[in-house]
Amino acid sequence: MSTIEVHGATKSFGSKTLFRNLTFSVPTGQLMAVMGASGSGKSTLLNCLGLLERLDGGSLIVGGEKISAFSSQEQRRFRRDSLGYMFQNYALIESSTIRDNLEVALAPAGKAKIRTTDFDGALEHVGLGGRGKEMVYSLSGGEQQRVALARLIVKRPALVLADEPTGALDSTNESMVMKELRNIAAGGATVLIATHSTAVMNHCDTVLELS
Repeated sequence: MSTIEVHGATKSFGSKTLFRNLTFSVPTGQLMAVMGASGSGKSTLLNCLGLLERLDGGSLIVGGEKISAFSSQEQRRFRRDSLGYMFQNYALIESSTIRDNLEVALAPAGKAKIRTTDFDGALEHVGLGGRGKEMVYSLSGGEQQRVALARLIVKRPALVLADEPTGALDSTNESMVMKELRNIAAGGATVLIATHSTAVMNHCDTVLELS
């Protein structure tokens, strides 16, 4: 179970407070849209949940574990084993093939896992079937975003943090991304999506508005 519980979360940069005493929860299997104007703290909230930034106050609990109290080693293990992230910059290895980028996501699970994973099926799901040998640097931004989504499909993380995951996509591919994120959630994950898109919001179960 990967229910997210956020209690009294506070984060500031200098004199600017992005959020104070923020409390919410997202059950396993649900998608939450995190909305708000630019600079309201959407990406920062996701970074805190991904343990890339520290809260100034409050606690973060995922699947019953207080991740905000994790040691450095526990943080690395959490990001490796439980977390899936769709960054705005895709976070792909541009000098490698599409297939290599998917395999890297499963490297910690071992060679047996890599041998038995249906990478081609994951690429079919995102409209990139048969293209595993292509180099990432040759892809458009939208295609790279779909590779990042295929990486989530093969990793099957407990928690997915997606930062503007449809920003580089047309409406058809936006719908495809949201369908696949819904499938990942149905498989037992919890998904938080920072977005400006009303269409994306309408695919989600709940909305968190940051002012």
